[in-house]
Order: sequence, then C-alpha cells, then structure tokens
Amino acid sequence: MPNQKGCARNLLQKIFFFSCQNSLHSLSNCRNLSHVFIQRRAYVDVYMDWKKDTYFESIESIHRSIELKPIIALKNCIVSASPQDYCIPISAVSKRGLELGIPFKVARFLRKYPSFFEEFEGPKYNLPWFKLTPTAIQLDKEEREVYEEHKNDIVDRLKKLILMSVGEQKVLPLKVIQGLQWYLGLPDEFLRHPESNLDGHFRIVEMGDELKGLAVGSDGNDGAMMSILQQNAMKKGVYAGGEREAIVFPLFPSKGLRLKRKISDWMNEFQRLPYVSPYEDSSDLKMDSDLSEKRVVGILHELLGLFVEHAAERKRLLCLRKCLGLPQKVHKAFERHPHMFYLSLRNKTCTVILKEAYREKSAIEAHPIANVRKKYINLMKESEIILKSRRVNNRATKNEANVNMKDLDCMDDDMTECCLRWNWHYCTQNVVATFTFNSPHE
Repeated sequence: MPNQKGCARNLLQKIFFFSCQNSLHSLSNCRNLSHVFIQRRAYVDVYMDWKKDTYFESIESIHRSIELKPIIALKNCIVSASPQDYCIPISAVSKRGLELGIPFKVARFLRKYPSFFEEFEGPKYNLPWFKLTPTAIQLDKEEREVYEEHKNDIVDRLKKLILMSVGEQKVLPLKVIQGLQWYLGLPDEFLRHPESNLDGHFRIVEMGDELKGLAVGSDGNDGAMMSILQQNAMKKGVYAGGEREAIVFPLFPSKGLRLKRKISDWMNEFQRLPYVSPYEDSSDLKMDSDLSEKRVVGILHELLGLFVEHAAERKRLLCLRKCLGLPQKVHKAFERHPHMFYLSLRNKTCTVILKEAYREKSAIEAHPIANVRKKYINLMKESEIILKSRRVNNRATKNEANVNMKDLDCMDDDMTECCLRWNWHYCTQNVVATFTFNSPHE
C-alpha cells in the first residue's frame, strides 16, 4: 500500500514537471511575454449612462452636415450638366430624388433653398428651370480649388483607410468607399471615374461576385504608417516608435459624467495596455480580450480623425465591420468610452463625435474641405432668412389687400345709403305732389 502511494506521488510529480516545461516552452516562443498575460478581460459589464453635452449638441458643422449633403449633390448635378450656364430644367433631376438623398419632391427641395438655387421660366412651355446663385457658383469654384491644391492630403486619407483593412491585399470594396465618400471629403469625379483618377496611388482589384475593390498601388505604399495617436505621443516624448508600446488615449470627460469606482479602475488598467496600431497585423489577438478592445478603440479614433467633421452617423460605420476586422457589437465601444466619443441623438439619428478633435484642436489636423463646408452651411442659413422675409412680405401684402377691400366695402355701404336716402326723398316729393294735385279744395 505505501509503495502504491509513492508510485502515484512520483507519477503526479512527473506530470507536473512536464506540464511546467511545456508551458515555459510555449511562453518562450511568444513574440512578447507580456501579451500572454494582458489578453484577458478584467471587467466585462462596463455600462455608462449617457449624458447630454450642450457643447457637442450645438456644433452646426456636424449636425447640419446631413442637411447640406443633398444640397451639394444637387449643386454638383447642375455643374456637371451645364458647366457654363449653371442651369437645368426641373425635368433633369425630378426623378433622381432617391439617388440624391432628397426625402420629398425635388422641385420643392430646390425652392426651399433660394440662396443656392434661383428659379425662372424656361425657354419652352414655361417649364420651371433652376440655376445656381452667384454666391453658390463662387463657393463651387473655391471648393474645386481646394481639391486641386490639397489633392495629396485627401488621397492620403483614403490611403490610410484602405491600409486599415484586414488581409494581406489590403482591399476595400468600392461600394464601402462610396458610402463614406461624404465623410472622407472625396470629390464626385474621383469615384465616378476611378480609372482616370488613380495616378498610380491606387489600383482596382476584382474581389469576386462582380465586386470591385480599391487597393493601394505601388506608388502609394510608403511602408509603415503611423496613426494620429502615435504621432501626437511622439511629439510629446512619451512614445519611442516601438511596436506595441503603451500609449494613453486622451480623455475629455463631459460635465456631470462620473464613473463608478470599479469602472474607473478598469479604465486605468485599460490605459496601461499596449497600443495596437490600426495599420499593423492583429491576427494574434483574442477577440474577447481588453487588448483587442484597445485595438478597436484605436481604429475608431483613427477613422474619425480622417473624416471632415471628425464625426459620422454610427450606422454608416457598421459597414466597415468586416473590412476592418471589428467585432459584431462594435457600436458598444462608443458607449464604453464616453470620455473619448460623444453620441448625439439629433436629427433622428445617432452621430458619433470624436471629442479630441474639438477639445484639443491642435491634436488632429483639420480636413482641407472643412472650411468650405462651413461657408456652405452659412449660405444655407441665408435661405431661412430669405424665406422668412418672403412670408412677412406676403402677409403684409395680404393685410393691405384686406384693408383695401374693407375700404371698398365702406364706400359701397355709403353709396347704398345715399341712394336709399335719395330714393326716399324722391318718393316723398312725388307723394306730396300727388296729394296736392288731388286735393278737393283746389
């Protein structure tokens, strides 16, 4: 019996010894020993209450961008159809409302913005025609000059988006890029005729099922790409340029938003994790680890930093889930990190805003086309003033017409009263004369 116990003890010791040897051997083969211990989730149920921030709710360049988008689409249609006169008949765009993102009749939409579109009668059949106003034409020319002057910057932003995609080829479907065209600030001609606008920076790739994609060409691949966060950390001297160094995300808490102690501790531990660049291979990461979530947050930070307003509708970003290797519930990353992203519920949609772009404006470079869009929004606001003045003038004209009608009614009443008095007097005179003529005394 004692011999059996000793044999069993020796067998357990050998099993434990060999298991320790195997575990140490597997750890030595890992690229970085710290990553093995980091890839875990410390606190899963991170839920933070939404707090309204009046500052982000009042940024017109973000919230009026949705209203501006179909206006610019219509403006581009007029310019491409008539580059000399800037005018078209209503029949040319009346059936393209769905394509241009207009929710009601195109003619009604054009009349809603008189500061952009001026209506006049056409040469035939008195059909309504619309032309661009002089201010809209001037802004269109300024926009095209910006595209020509900052073409390399705009192309680099598209290049970065493609390089964030997963896979060896680094390809994004053209449909996905077209869905983000407004946010990237790409001109319509770039994607309408991509073959003539590639210039060696990009190449078209067949992705199967008659689906075409866009990849970075040999002239556009400049090697390793650094994210905005890495560049800012290097400027501050807290990043040496190594692979997967710990970089802290800049946080901007909203007023009145307080975190629970448990969530705050998890956030501090999350900040100390290594930073995974959106442009490097992340196939070795576990999808349910905190390190993987830091990669997801880094991708969203870089993505919003490339956009014109550094904001986008949340549903528009979901189309990038498979292309960028994001988890299925990627939208929860915005809710779990309210100090980095703000969710606005204006315009009956959910808009994601990168706080750093507006709280620390020097950290993220402004998009070249952003200033022109602000001028477009100011011109759009002038339409409200024009329509309001028209309503006031119409109301004043109607009131004046009503006053004139009342005066006419009073004159008619006076004339009627005078006629009645005259008739009564005339009849009275006749009756008296008749009575006098028939009197028996005479």
